[in-house]
Amino acid sequence: MLRASLLALSRSRQVERLVSTMPLSSGIVSRFVAGVATQDAVRVTSELAGGGLRVTLDRLGEDTLDRARAAASVAAYCELLTALADAGLTPTAEVSVKLSAVGQALGPDGDAIARDNAHRICQAARDAGTTVTLDMEDHTTTDSTLDVLSAVRQDFPETGAVVQSQLRRTEGDCKDLAYAGSRVRLCKGAYREPESVAYQSRQEVDRSYVRCLRVLMNGAGYPMIATHDPRLVRIAGMLAGRAERDAGTFEYQLLYGVRPDEQLRLSAVGETVRVYVPYGDQWYGYLMRRLAERPQNLTFFARSLMSKG
Repeated sequence: MLRASLLALSRSRQVERLVSTMPLSSGIVSRFVAGVATQDAVRVTSELAGGGLRVTLDRLGEDTLDRARAAASVAAYCELLTALADAGLTPTAEVSVKLSAVGQALGPDGDAIARDNAHRICQAARDAGTTVTLDMEDHTTTDSTLDVLSAVRQDFPETGAVVQSQLRRTEGDCKDLAYAGSRVRLCKGAYREPESVAYQSRQEVDRSYVRCLRVLMNGAGYPMIATHDPRLVRIAGMLAGRAERDAGTFEYQLLYGVRPDEQLRLSAVGETVRVYVPYGDQWYGYLMRRLAERPQNLTFFARSLMSKG
């Protein structure tokens, strides 16, 4: 119930205006978001890389509804990639891109616009010596995102995919994507989805995650295990062992600000660990989804509000 309410609030413009204009929320925001500018993203990346961690950077700002904003998002990613290269942070750092931020929602031509813009970002990433992962959003965009991925991979086969165990279709998608050279991030999913297309209980989502993970570990691709669940981390290690995977043939991915000690622990025992770092001023929807995934963060949020009020 609480998770559903928070996900609904993530799309509330009224609540967004309230929270965004209150400096009270800055404590919780800075815990999960690197900052608003390119230099903030580079600074946090440098700090994490210094601790032996890899990074994927997401410039926040989904659901873009005009071409100018989509073009601005592309330009910002190109600026970021140049800055990362200049700082010597590639290939340690890559970028994650939501297609809705680069034109996917722009009517009948949205897919073509998003494909062309993703192509530009992938070229900038290759020039910088790194890669791109195309994020997955709610289920209404899944087919479109996979179609754009397929088109972009014709020229940039290193482009990463994302699938969500919450969706009933995902085990099949994993089978399609588990081929040599294919980088696939498996996450649970952070969107409120109808029962017709998605599992509703945590237990069902977790069981789906394990089934999907088994497919990816036994496949020829490069699994990227996006979870903070200690049990799923242990299962991932077990499945990697059964599949006789060597270190460096898969990686763990964890969110910036979530279980940082676990990030360092996994890295210290020789695992490849990548931290998903969001930045930018469009942080509201991202923050609400993080709170929905882990409602105990609300305590920290409330304390931050009260302490700065």
